[in-house]
Amino acid sequence: MTPDETAAANNQLVREFIAAWEQRDSDFIIGCFTEDAVYHSMPLSPIVGKEAIAEWVRGFEDVQPGRLEVHHQIATADVVMNERTDSIVLNGHPVTLPIAGVFEIHDGRIRAWREYFDLTPAKEAYRPGS
Repeated sequence: MTPDETAAANNQLVREFIAAWEQRDSDFIIGCFTEDAVYHSMPLSPIVGKEAIAEWVRGFEDVQPGRLEVHHQIATADVVMNERTDSIVLNGHPVTLPIAGVFEIHDGRIRAWREYFDLTPAKEAYRPGS
């Protein structure tokens, strides 16, 4: 594949990955990762390895899916970056999280996924009296 073809494939992979979260398609999501993958939501500790990521992903199977709206996305032969808004329900409260995501891609799979966002809206859903 040419670098442009690889970038297009990576762009499509991440778009399908995001859509799978809305469908709670755990098998597809987990299948997108390399064995040595790392997921790091920057406000929290990283999750290392496909097995640990799989356990984390499966923890969402009974959680109401949200809407993950990608506003902008760019892709290269080894990195995809997007800006999106995740609209989810936590503890019975609607939460809106503006997120910047960075995906490192290796051989058609996600090797690293980092997300940058403010955790405050999620924390507010769990504060006393909520």
